[in-house]
Amino acid sequence: MTRQGQNAVEPIRSKEDIKNMKEYLLHQSYRDYFLFVFGINSGLRISDILPLRVMDVRNVDHLRLKEKKTRKARRIKMTDALKNETEKYTRTMADSDYLFASRKGNRPIGRGQASQILNEAAAACNIPGPIGTHTLRKTFGYHFYQEHKDVAMLQRIFGHSSPSVTLRYIGISDDMIDDVLDDFSL
Repeated sequence: MTRQGQNAVEPIRSKEDIKNMKEYLLHQSYRDYFLFVFGINSGLRISDILPLRVMDVRNVDHLRLKEKKTRKARRIKMTDALKNETEKYTRTMADSDYLFASRKGNRPIGRGQASQILNEAAAACNIPGPIGTHTLRKTFGYHFYQEHKDVAMLQRIFGHSSPSVTLRYIGISDDMIDDVLDDFSL
């Protein structure tokens, strides 16, 4: 069974699964751990993450980039936690280094390799559901929504056209909505 396909993948909903995946990846490769942490904390698409260089993230409060998919200029806040992880990860790297350098020459890893890294880690951690590179962005969105319950803000962060698109994107289904309404009463 393949776990790929950005529309078919799911967010990682369990914080325990996220913790387990971090621990697993940290023991495998610091680069792979940082890829996971960066992805779930930035909400960026993998196509915007992989080409980043150290100079793009070092000593900045906001990432500034032009999205590959939409061609829109984006400004993304670097949270304190993400800045701390970035400082640790890039401490010994040159400004011109790719954040997620391939071991095969002067280029970043590809989307396929990133997907393989995530799939192997998810399988090793027994994380259910289809997992892929888009899982990182969806995981960010799902947990942002769970914490803040602000679909309008998340819609704006993601650049979606409507709140219903955002909710469907992060895996908030009609069944989940029904479940929370079961016990609601005024």
